[in-house]
Amino acid sequence: MEPIEVTVHFDEQGTLTPLHFTWKGSVQRVESTGRRWVDEAGHHILVMVMSGRIYELTYNSGEGRWFIGHTEPDHKFA
Repeated sequence: MEPIEVTVHFDEQGTLTPLHFTWKGSVQRVESTGRRWVDEAGHHILVMVMSGRIYELTYNSGEGRWFIGHTEPDHKFA
């Protein structure tokens, strides 16, 4: 996983919603979020950007950092 910068919205219940992130010098605006889960690595969120590409973003609260993991270039949310 690679560290990235993410702008996120926290609602009243503490739910994280990524708004956009910077990866490889490019700002990616999040259009929608999908599946979420938590494991030992942190809070995982699948996000879809303007191009339709899907990214897995992970927030590690122990480190206070976001990471980008697996991406799916040819899949869209159903």
